[in-house]
Amino acid sequence: MDGTTWTFVAFAAYLLVVIGLGIVSARSSSAGVTEYFLAGRRLSRLVVALSAVVSGRSAWLLLGFAGTAYQRGVSAVWATVGYIAVEAVLFLSFAVRLRRFSERYDVLTVPDFLSVRFGGSRALRGVTSLVILFFLVLYVGAQLLSGGKTLAPSFGIETTPAVLATAGIVLVYTVLGGFLAVSLTDLVQAFVMIAGLVVLPVVCVVQAGGFGPLLDGLAAIDPTLPDPTALAIGVAIGLVGIGLGSPGQPHIVARYMAIDDPRQLRFAALVGTTWNVVMAAGALLIGLAGRLRYPSADALPGGDPEVIYLVLAGDVLPPVLFGVVVASVFAAIMSTADSQVLVCASSVVRDVYCGLLGRGKGASAASLVRLSRLVVAAVVVAALGLGALAEKSIFWLVLLAWGGLGAALGPVTILALFWRRTTAAGAIAGVVTGTLATVAWDASGRSFYELIPGFLAATAACVIVSLATRPPADVASQFAAMDGVEGGPERR
Repeated sequence: MDGTTWTFVAFAAYLLVVIGLGIVSARSSSAGVTEYFLAGRRLSRLVVALSAVVSGRSAWLLLGFAGTAYQRGVSAVWATVGYIAVEAVLFLSFAVRLRRFSERYDVLTVPDFLSVRFGGSRALRGVTSLVILFFLVLYVGAQLLSGGKTLAPSFGIETTPAVLATAGIVLVYTVLGGFLAVSLTDLVQAFVMIAGLVVLPVVCVVQAGGFGPLLDGLAAIDPTLPDPTALAIGVAIGLVGIGLGSPGQPHIVARYMAIDDPRQLRFAALVGTTWNVVMAAGALLIGLAGRLRYPSADALPGGDPEVIYLVLAGDVLPPVLFGVVVASVFAAIMSTADSQVLVCASSVVRDVYCGLLGRGKGASAASLVRLSRLVVAAVVVAALGLGALAEKSIFWLVLLAWGGLGAALGPVTILALFWRRTTAAGAIAGVVTGTLATVAWDASGRSFYELIPGFLAATAACVIVSLATRPPADVASQFAAMDGVEGGPERR
């Protein structure tokens, strides 16, 4: 067999495992909406740790961030510092409180949590669901575009069929296996991503003669490339501020609610943080090594720095390992896209159909699961449409969706978990303000990352309106549940 065939064989083997997990998970996920959307809250600490971090990284890391490292050099590292630190803290505190509350009150989604936390607020549930659907469908569209960027040059096919193939693969195992399939495939995808992000950088650094010669070579191209401080303070703050978006990502937060025992989140924090550091370091080195090998972006297909990972791997790795690299990019894409598609479906079924319209009363578990699967298919189609209209690069398109969710949901969710004085009116004000501030800032064309002003504006709006309105009556019992002191040990 020739090199392309071996590459395809390696990639196909990965796909068979992923689709197989969807088939195996189908029976368990069909038992009801809790099983379909949260795997019955039975996920192990290892699955939660790896699934949470890889579902948050997406093609932004392997394509977008690696391309940014190619352009900016070592200073691109600031784009990873914020989310690594914030997600470690989330595992240790935020996640524990949310997991306890979610089981005690049978919460499955972020709008579900906020509605229950604030006395069954239908307005808050509706506003939050709309925000999630808007930004996550945009986010999924970016992932499907990334799939096209991966498959098209790797196997010599056109971009449109490649995007459609990506959508079809995500659709098959997500429809079949629900959250359990998504989480188990994330476990497989985490190891595939690590393989690509360790093997390729090691080979490239060795070929360059070591890390020192690599930096020397970059300095010869541009003296600012090896300098981690070679960027304006505003840009640095904006990059570090990416981490503020993590508490507002419902596809990450869902993992915290699905772990079988909240006491295991400390272990998950250690594993997840280690994984985050290794993946970020690998993607950074790939961008740096790629710039040394191809000093001008004109040497890359379409002059696009975001394909540096694939181009570099195709040049320096044997065909089978290149197939693993293609699989690792695809794993990054699917580990995020599948989670986001499922969150969109849960918002439609749990929050809109059942919560707002009241149509779920008396419906059988099987009928709700069937509806959920139909919604999953509809979300993928909508994401394809939005992705086709996108004009931004993957890096910035993902950051817009990440920033919108982070600003709209992050401050409100944090305050709901830790500040007793938060009210429903304050939460609505925070969600609306965060969304509008993010969109307006992005439309203004300012270079400073829109998440930060959006996050600050949402926090201020939530606090000010909460102080001016009456807090919910049942707050004492709710915080007792989050503290784990009411009703004895956690139900298992």
